[in-house]
Amino acid sequence: MALRVCLVTPFAWSRPHDVNEHVAGVAHELRELGHDVTVLAPSTRAADLIAGRRALLDGGPHELIALGPAVPVSRRSRIGVPVGVRANLSLALARGEYDVVHGFEPGLPSLSYLALRDSRAFEVATFLSTERLGYPPGKAQRERLLGRIDALVATSEATAESAAERLPGDYRVITAGVDLERFKPGHKHRVVVLEWRPGERALTRAVVRAITALPDWELVFLRTKPLAGRPSLPRALRGRARVRTLRDGAARAPLLNEASIFVPAFDGLDRVSLEAAAAGAAIVSPPGLREQPELAAAALLRLAEDGDYRERESKRARKAAEPQSFAAAAGELDELYRGLASRRRSRSAEPLGDRDWIVADLHMHTSWSHDCQIPVEELLDHAEAEGLGAIAVTDHNVFGGAREAVELARGRDLVVIPGEEVKTHDQGEVIGLFLSEEIPRGLSFGETVDAIRAQGGIVYLPHPFDRLHAIPEPATLHRHLAQVDVLEVYNARLLFEAYNDEALRFARKYDLTMGAGSDAHVLQGVGTGAVQMRAFDGPEEFLVSLRSGQVLRRPRSLLYLQSLKWAAQAKERVR
Repeated sequence: MALRVCLVTPFAWSRPHDVNEHVAGVAHELRELGHDVTVLAPSTRAADLIAGRRALLDGGPHELIALGPAVPVSRRSRIGVPVGVRANLSLALARGEYDVVHGFEPGLPSLSYLALRDSRAFEVATFLSTERLGYPPGKAQRERLLGRIDALVATSEATAESAAERLPGDYRVITAGVDLERFKPGHKHRVVVLEWRPGERALTRAVVRAITALPDWELVFLRTKPLAGRPSLPRALRGRARVRTLRDGAARAPLLNEASIFVPAFDGLDRVSLEAAAAGAAIVSPPGLREQPELAAAALLRLAEDGDYRERESKRARKAAEPQSFAAAAGELDELYRGLASRRRSRSAEPLGDRDWIVADLHMHTSWSHDCQIPVEELLDHAEAEGLGAIAVTDHNVFGGAREAVELARGRDLVVIPGEEVKTHDQGEVIGLFLSEEIPRGLSFGETVDAIRAQGGIVYLPHPFDRLHAIPEPATLHRHLAQVDVLEVYNARLLFEAYNDEALRFARKYDLTMGAGSDAHVLQGVGTGAVQMRAFDGPEEFLVSLRSGQVLRRPRSLLYLQSLKWAAQAKERVR
């Protein structure tokens, strides 16, 4: 199954960057697997920008679309993405009709964040560094973003742990990837490569001291970042030490393939260490090195003086790098993408096309609920008067109201679906429809769902994104997605319509069966949210009918309805 995949990077494609190398590597391998892959990125190269504008106009498949000029991006950045670039991003996402939108480092104010915020495709977020997790600053924004992301990915356990503090969820850890054809052991020279950082002087001194004692060895100070200063070459190593600035893998490959030993910086790029390992360089990384940098000298001397030991370490490094190729990373992502695509439910033909249309309110309460004062019989009379053909009685944590409504509805033209709105332990509420007995509150989300299904009931998830109340966490929602029969996309009592819009967006993404209800606690609210659907008999026909149903929005002033509820509760307390 070939998919249309969009990879979004926040960093200028025209400049070397470790994130872009990861994106380019997995993009190539995903194309080898048969997927149609487009990279969206900013750029500083005029040719890229011109080609990007043409790509947006013709709308055809392109491997790279440059959306606009690059702006500085960092965890401290407060520079917004220009309006024109945002417009280009929206156009690219709309015309691309992607199955998957994959944003890299969305914890920065950048294109990646905006793509995940605005896309309507399946969304994947990848975090590559613990230093790029500061955005968005507001908890509400993070929760909204997390609710739209379908899968979380990190390139290391440390990054996954740090990212989970701000965006909790189940992270899949994959390799950062390396090109095993570009980086492979060559003819080794007596060269030590030190990934140099200006603030790591103790490590630099230890390496220089060791090389001073090895007259036949050379030292290369490798700079991988711009504007990082320049190391001073020790006089004792005159003629045996040099500085190389190599910011991308293509430039680093010749050096690392010939180097015998590599010393990574404490705060260096994980990618460079992986490249050195793939190139067969023995890695100097003894336990406790960060706390005692002088250990680097002892480890380096041992490797330099013992050729057999150095060769064993070289082979061990290469063997450890082989499972971490770009192809392996793309294979993990391919499995992830296909798993997401399989979640989308397919629609079938309408087998109930000969039935009459009815209007059904799938979420309402009676006086059996602690916060509602509507007698059951009055609710039935009012529902009939409003022209409803079916209602679901879903009192809070009690089943008596539903049972009474079923009995009183005998002989009426009104269909009553017996249900219960069950409060889970800490993951919001779940409604069970077509129940036969009460389900206790306080169970876990999964246990509540299992209890509903044990009765042959239907799992209906109410107001799933109403963040003013307890709702299931995104990880819980995704984990139990296959068990959710109906997702409520319109609840007439929500304070912010954006919460309903989020539910509708989510249901459309996965092609879920959509439901709607008034969540009425007063008679005046009955029918303000409903579904027009074919007449049904039993839970199986109900689901079939609901698949072709149409959500009806009949909103009334929420302040008016809420004031009636408060007045009814106050009147009951006075009694």
